[in-house]
Amino acid sequence: MNDVILLWDSPLLFEKLFLEYGLNCSRALSISLGTSYLPACKFIILPTGFANKQYTKTGTWLEQGKQFLEKFVTKGGTLLVFSPLIPEYWYKWLPFSLKYVMEENSCIPQSLGEHSAQKLVKNIALPLGCDGYFAETDADVALKDNIGRPIMVVKEIGDGMIVATTIHELPSAEFFECRCACTKKGKA
Repeated sequence: MNDVILLWDSPLLFEKLFLEYGLNCSRALSISLGTSYLPACKFIILPTGFANKQYTKTGTWLEQGKQFLEKFVTKGGTLLVFSPLIPEYWYKWLPFSLKYVMEENSCIPQSLGEHSAQKLVKNIALPLGCDGYFAETDADVALKDNIGRPIMVVKEIGDGMIVATTIHELPSAEFFECRCACTKKGKA
């Protein structure tokens, strides 16, 4: 079983990061969601720019994979979604309401309560780069920017969770360690 599947169609810096973290990582095309061509994994990650056709075709197949992604999370998987990098985007393929607005800014994130997803930015130098914010959501807001706009939301579904963020930084090792530990305990 892979630890991490990156939904992308060409090599990425992320792959080297996961090797440094000791995680088994591979890439898959989004068209493979729900097929036997997608290996089992603990994390599915959509890197920054997934909806921007200048970078990738990954966003094209996400709506067809909606049921698979929800089932993956329900069974204990973690779906980590970065920004689409287009002016506005509705995440129609997620099982909750989420609208992104692109606006580059640096911020010192403000936590709302405590959540394991906040470890995504643990030990990362401040200020953080953000490429937008969430204008609408019915998910739980974990982090806000300096102006009070959501930059990380979390939706727990079944035994897993979906984390969506506009933070444009590489994720910390602590996030993956925590999620793997929670999954092993049966609490995703």
